[in-house]
Amino acid sequence: MPDWLEIVIRSTSLLIIVFLVSKAFGKRQLAQLSLFEFIAGIVVAVIAANISIGLGTPITHGLVGLSIWFIIPMLLGLLAIKSKPIRNLLEGKGAVLIKDGKIMEDNLKKERFSSDDLLEKLRAKNVFQAADVEFAVLEPDGGLSVLPKKENQPLTPKDMGMKVAPIKEPQSVVMDGEVLHEPLSTAGLSLNWLETELDKLGVSIENVYLAQVDSYGQLNVDLFDDKLQVPSPQEKPLLLATLKKCQADMEVFALSTQNKDAKKMYTTNSQKLQNAITKVEQYLQN
Repeated sequence: MPDWLEIVIRSTSLLIIVFLVSKAFGKRQLAQLSLFEFIAGIVVAVIAANISIGLGTPITHGLVGLSIWFIIPMLLGLLAIKSKPIRNLLEGKGAVLIKDGKIMEDNLKKERFSSDDLLEKLRAKNVFQAADVEFAVLEPDGGLSVLPKKENQPLTPKDMGMKVAPIKEPQSVVMDGEVLHEPLSTAGLSLNWLETELDKLGVSIENVYLAQVDSYGQLNVDLFDDKLQVPSPQEKPLLLATLKKCQADMEVFALSTQNKDAKKMYTTNSQKLQNAITKVEQYLQN
C-alpha cells in the first residue's frame, strides 16, 4: 500500500475516532473544562496526530495509548459527578475573593491574583469599584461570580411590588425562507395563520430570513433585504386601545341615557371593564 494512501486511511479513521471522543466528553465549552480534561484533550490530539503520520509506529500501539487517555478521563469524569471529593480534586474549588465587602488578600495570593487581575474581572461584570461588591468568588473555570451590594443591584419589578406577564420561549417558525412546521405546531398555530400574518405585512415566506412567534402570539419578522422595514406587532396595543374605547363608550352611554336601569347597567359594566383594564394594562403595553 502506498504511504500516502495509508496516511489518508489513518487520518480519516482517527478523525472519526477523535470526533466521537470529543462528543463523549459532553457539551462543556473549552473554558469550562478542568485542567486535567484540558491536558487529556491535548494529549489525545497529539497521539492522534502521531498515529496519523507516524508510519513507523504500529497503529495498534497508538490506539492503545489513545484508549488509555480517553477511558481514564471519562471514568474520572463519571466518578466526579457522583463524588464531591473527586470533583474537588479534578476541578478544584471556588475561592472567595471578596466577602462582606472586604477583599480577601490571602486568597488572592493563593490564587496568584493581583489587584489588577481582580479589578479586570470585576470590570468584565460591569463593576468598576470593589466597594460596590458584597461577595465575589473565583470559580474553578477561572470565571468570577459577583454579588453586588443590595443598593447597587438593578431594580426589579419584584422590588417595586409589580406583577409582570410570564414569558415563554419564542418559537422560530420561519428560517432562511423555509417554514418550520414543528415549532409552528408547538405554538398552537397553523400554516394558514402564518400566511395570513405575512400577507398583512405584505411579504412572502421566501423573503423571510427569520420569523418568531412570542408568548403572546405576535409574529416578529426579519427579512433578507435589510433595506425593507417591517412594522412591529401591534396586536397588544390595539387590544388595549379597543378595551379603553369600549369603557369610554359605556360611560358616554350612561351619561346620555335617561333610563335609570340602562344608566345603572352601563355604569356598572363600565366600572367592571375599567377594573379589567387596570389588571391587564401592564401586560398589553409594549
